[in-house]
Amino acid sequence: MKLSKDFILHIADGETVLVPTGKAKFSGVVRGNKTLGAVLELLRDETSEKKLVAAMKARFDAPEEIISRDVKKALGELRKNGAIEE
Repeated sequence: MKLSKDFILHIADGETVLVPTGKAKFSGVVRGNKTLGAVLELLRDETSEKKLVAAMKARFDAPEEIISRDVKKALGELRKNGAIEE
């Protein structure tokens, strides 16, 4: 999976903004924190949920079950918005 080319990722000052292009079916803006920004950065390249969790665990000091839950939640929302290519 990876971030859809129909979305533009912008990260500045700890805030993440995901903006759809005119080709995306989703209309609106997705705003997130540093954690979502990290997930989205990793989704710029082809990856898997397992690899995302491992990368997030290396980056953040949190238990794996919490990281896994947060990654799963973020991916669910991104899928719902059509922001991920499977």
